[in-house]
Amino acid sequence: MTAAIERPGGLRRGNAVARLWRESTLVRHLVWSLLGLLGYYVLSVSLDAFANLQLAQIAYLAIATAGLTVLSGLSGQISLGHGAFVAVGAYTSALLLQHQQWPTAAVLVAAVVVTAALGALVGVAAARLRGPYLAGATLALAVGLPALADYHGLRAVLGGANGLIVTSPPPPLALGESFPVERWQSWIAGFCLVVTLFLLANLIRSPLGRAMRYVREDEDAAALSGVSVARTQILAFAVSAGCAGLAGGLFALVNNLAAPGAFTLTLSLSLLTAAVLGGLGSLAGAVYGAVIVTLLPSWSTQLAQAANLPREIYANVPLVLYGVVLMVVIVLFPGGIQSGVRRVGRLLRTAVRR
Repeated sequence: MTAAIERPGGLRRGNAVARLWRESTLVRHLVWSLLGLLGYYVLSVSLDAFANLQLAQIAYLAIATAGLTVLSGLSGQISLGHGAFVAVGAYTSALLLQHQQWPTAAVLVAAVVVTAALGALVGVAAARLRGPYLAGATLALAVGLPALADYHGLRAVLGGANGLIVTSPPPPLALGESFPVERWQSWIAGFCLVVTLFLLANLIRSPLGRAMRYVREDEDAAALSGVSVARTQILAFAVSAGCAGLAGGLFALVNNLAAPGAFTLTLSLSLLTAAVLGGLGSLAGAVYGAVIVTLLPSWSTQLAQAANLPREIYANVPLVLYGVVLMVVIVLFPGGIQSGVRRVGRLLRTAVRR
């Protein structure tokens, strides 16, 4: 009798949990974020120091790529200059750590705020440009902004071509005196990545995210439906630039350096390549793209050295492999790697149901 009475209550509770999972995107995103933090921790503690540095690099590149994929995939604006925003975040963090000794969290928040403000200014101009004109303007930003560090009026502050040396805060003593600095830096980068993906995932489902999609599909129809096209595009640039600024702050912390040579046009193109490879508009795709962009050069170099290729040849192998991988992904999965993952998932579910 007791079991008969308790069972319906248990079913009701189970149904309530299932309904909450289906209807609340916030709960789903929170659960996935916690699982992501757990998975990142398990992966980090199983890796050595060098691999943890690579993991941190993947994390901050994924943050910048996620911001770019929201800008290009969600709001439909192209940017070839996100490396410049990464540079602003890195220099902001370097200056604060060098002169103010702010806590790490405050430094990273400041990098986000400063870069988002710059992104909003760029967004004001970008809202008036379309297509190749916008691409050209952001390309000029990528080339010109990092070069300001070597301008004679700013050389004393920004360190010129040599840049600024950054002293990263040590791990907390509670972790032990012998705790690897690389793992601590990787944890910071991983935590920032998960938080960024959580916030962006909720932004995509928010009214602002819907407005960005309307603007991407048809600006005139969006304006007629009450969406402020210019404001939406400016906010999209600010959010995307803020992500790049956070990536830049983490770059400075992990690499102990902020120098113009690290923020060339190649970085901007690598971020765009990562976004396209993973799938524009896909946050999971941003992670896949960051993994490929980070690991492919080292893998290709090791492969070329193992084949005993001359140095002048294997130096260009990563560029060739970039092109090959990009063409293969575009041919097989026009929507990026994430679209391929979804397609495989659908095929597996269909096979299981049969």
